Amino acid sequence: MTMTSSPREMGPARARKRITGALVLADGTAFEGFGLGATGHAVGEVCFNTAMTGYQEILTDPSYAAQIVCFTFPHIGNVGTNAEDVETTTPAARGLIVKASITDPSNYRNAGHLDIWLKRHNIVALSGIDTRRLTRLIRENGMPNGVIAHDATGTFDLDALKKEAASWPGLEGMDLAKDVTARQIWTLDEQRWAWGQGYKPQRKTRFNVVVIDYGVKRNILRSLSSVGARLTVVPADTTYEAIAHMKPDGVVLSNGPGDPAATGAYAGPVIKKLVDSGVPVFGICLGHQMLALALGAKTKKMRQGHHGANHPVKDLATGKVEIVSMNHGFTVDTATLPRGVKETHISLFDNTNCGLALEGRPVFSVQYHPEASPGPHDSQYLFDRFARAMEERR
Repeated sequence: MTMTSSPREMGPARARKRITGALVLADGTAFEGFGLGATGHAVGEVCFNTAMTGYQEILTDPSYAAQIVCFTFPHIGNVGTNAEDVETTTPAARGLIVKASITDPSNYRNAGHLDIWLKRHNIVALSGIDTRRLTRLIRENGMPNGVIAHDATGTFDLDALKKEAASWPGLEGMDLAKDVTARQIWTLDEQRWAWGQGYKPQRKTRFNVVVIDYGVKRNILRSLSSVGARLTVVPADTTYEAIAHMKPDGVVLSNGPGDPAATGAYAGPVIKKLVDSGVPVFGICLGHQMLALALGAKTKKMRQGHHGANHPVKDLATGKVEIVSMNHGFTVDTATLPRGVKETHISLFDNTNCGLALEGRPVFSVQYHPEASPGPHDSQYLFDRFARAMEERR
């Protein structure tokens, strides 16, 4: 079946260009535009991201596994791509949706066109659709399952694509950490990026830190390295005994994709033992949610989630508001927090939980991404707080 739109809907300039891309949602809603990146199709959960910069970091964030990302900012791709702005070598995002066509790169750090980069990583992309309409649909109805497709002939079987989207089970119940975690123990000894220097090598370490990799971003590791952590990154299913044998000064529970309850089935008991051991624990995003589960709370699916680099979060202890990066579709249910677990941060968009601390223990977590890649640097103090907790325990 060939999808077409009337010239009245497309406009004269649009009518002259062949439709080669489509997004079909589980309820049959279809958007048509122009294909980019890899040809073929991919199914996933469709979300919108409000960041104005950092698209390459977002697309390589493992937390976006099984998701199709629609950017609300229209001009995506015009700074090109490079080898530094990646959070993992194998992007996990299923697809990309943008409003405007990708123009030629115009940034001094550019090393390649985004379209070529998308093809290399087998990511299907779509431009030219009404991203405002799609965003409003997600805000009103929640994040839908959808199929993004790119075909040079512009021929699409809409019924088949709708059926594929409707039959996809969605993220609830999915353990996606197992798909993006490291397969073996590894390390990184780079510090945060510096203007004119790139990623500086680590010169001095003070702490032995184990990072449990549920889909960790490299700039989280670099931020830890910058406060003196000697890093050991371990797979998501590493046992408590194996971690304890490494004698860590602190443990980080990383970000990652999927349903925290599904990953928590095997990660939760390990986290509980780490907390009981007295070692400082710092949870980020998925790690934050699974820490809450290990402490006795529950998580729940959100309607549209939080995806962007401009989210206001309030620190309840100080009253300070931070602008942060977020990427999550599940949240901790504050009504289920047990005694002794204190809420420390909340979203000023919807008052959902954004931080926890265990009273009397060096254990805390946040829902957002304090390394800010991309995004503002308001929350990088949390890495210093973790370093102080490790220092005080010695």
